Amino acid sequence: MSSTPAPVTLKPDVRLPLLVVALGLALLPLPFSPWPTFVVALFGLFLLIQSASLRLEFKEDALIVWQNGRELRRFPYDQWLSWRLFAPWLPGLFYFRETQSIHFLPILFSPKELREQLELRVGALEVPNGDPEDSTFNSAK
Repeated sequence: MSSTPAPVTLKPDVRLPLLVVALGLALLPLPFSPWPTFVVALFGLFLLIQSASLRLEFKEDALIVWQNGRELRRFPYDQWLSWRLFAPWLPGLFYFRETQSIHFLPILFSPKELREQLELRVGALEVPNGDPEDSTFNSAK
């Protein structure tokens, strides 16, 4: 019996793109109209397209980003230093740091599934919100 978790591909979640489009439309009454509406709504549409085309797959040894069935990038867990979810109730942003780089991704997937998989595979690396010991943004390692 293997204790290795099975590979999981996260389901898309369109709440963030739709929230951004709605925010853009809410800007329509502003005196600067229609430019703020156009820019924000266009960004929301971009996020909507990304949520339809991107997939995150959690494998035994790495997080894999897929776009339309093509592997874009592989992030081996042994290179991770920390991770955090910002405002997952929106959903908001997924942050993780590797030995060589920092990544911020909009949460375009089920936040619940994302958290479950992160805790299962790299749970010990989570940086709690408001942690005074967190030097994630201050260190230049």
